[in-house]
Amino acid sequence: MVTFLAVADLLEFGEARARVIASALDVGTEKASIASAGGRVLRRDVLARASLPRFDASAMDGYAVATSDLPEGDADFPTKEQFSMRVSGESRAGGDTGVLAPRSACRIFTGAPLPVRADAVIMQENVRREGDGIFFEARPKPWQHVRRLGEDMKLGEKALSSGLRLSAGALALAAMLDQAELTVSRRPRVTILSTGDELRAPGSADAFGSIPESNSPAVAHLALAAGADVTIAPVVRDDPEEIERAIAEAMSSCDLLVTVGGVSVGDHDHVKPALERAGVKLDFWKVAIKPGKPLVVGHGATAHVLGLPGNPASAIVTFALFGVPLLRAMQRDASPLPFVLPAQLGKARPRVKERLEIARVRITRQGAHLCATPHDNQASGAATALADSDGLALLAPGSGTWDVGAQVDIIRWTDV
Repeated sequence: MVTFLAVADLLEFGEARARVIASALDVGTEKASIASAGGRVLRRDVLARASLPRFDASAMDGYAVATSDLPEGDADFPTKEQFSMRVSGESRAGGDTGVLAPRSACRIFTGAPLPVRADAVIMQENVRREGDGIFFEARPKPWQHVRRLGEDMKLGEKALSSGLRLSAGALALAAMLDQAELTVSRRPRVTILSTGDELRAPGSADAFGSIPESNSPAVAHLALAAGADVTIAPVVRDDPEEIERAIAEAMSSCDLLVTVGGVSVGDHDHVKPALERAGVKLDFWKVAIKPGKPLVVGHGATAHVLGLPGNPASAIVTFALFGVPLLRAMQRDASPLPFVLPAQLGKARPRVKERLEIARVRITRQGAHLCATPHDNQASGAATALADSDGLALLAPGSGTWDVGAQVDIIRWTDV
């Protein structure tokens, strides 16, 4: 985990995020079909109900033989093809081949079970066939080109662990083990509530001084990717009583209420006091980061609350680094934090004196290294830098300048 010292009444980034994750309420479990469980968090270990493979199977198209049937050479064929065998039977996937006759070969196809007694497969490319006989030069080794019973997994072994977010590979393994459904975390219910007299729906009538509400779709996208069910509530005006009513209503039916805007200290920032009047216990509301210093974190009786700043960069960055890990922790994801990668800075940048700067960057490959180039415009309202960024660079506070080539930690948007 990346940690930096905070100043004054600002909570340090690493400590703030650790407190958010530690406070996560468990959303509980439910059953999901194997076809719908992708991206969900597994909540019960999956044990192997059978060995994988379930039987000795051919890894090639060719001929199954018993190596004990093969002599050291064959005087009847004094050419380079030292071995000959009679072909008896055929084994294909889904079939039952029985017992291999003595000193014979069974035609076999990839994935088919080996006949009893057989212990090797000769690739068809290495065999010359004439009628009911085959001729080959090299003596096969025992278990050559055979997928052995249980070589991948044995009966009763743990196949998948609770806390795993189910990938395509995990689903494939579960299906191979005859799991029709899995026990997973319930999807967290998220309500996004934006406040502000200036906000209107995108595409609606454009009154002077109004702006389209842009944070909800972006936050919803991140929440959905983290496994949540999302509701976007209607925008609420900057009225203390209306905000309090909307908060109370939303918290009655969600696991995480995300408010956007109104959490700073301006005359029209009513969200923080409205949360307190609605019975929300605030954990903290200032973090030593830029953007996103005014971040409200708290909880009611059954729901978490995350109050985001209103500027687009502040809202989206703080939700990515606090809201998404919280949602993953609520599902008991064993790895709730995004994957951090090392990179070299592609452009010099002044250090922020007292706060961790979370810079929007373009990520490229420079030889053996990743290169993170910060956008020039890192303002909280700069949506273009958001749209044109591949990820975020965590730039520790201090004096002076970040030089080109300096080693920094980055988080790709795809890893959030």
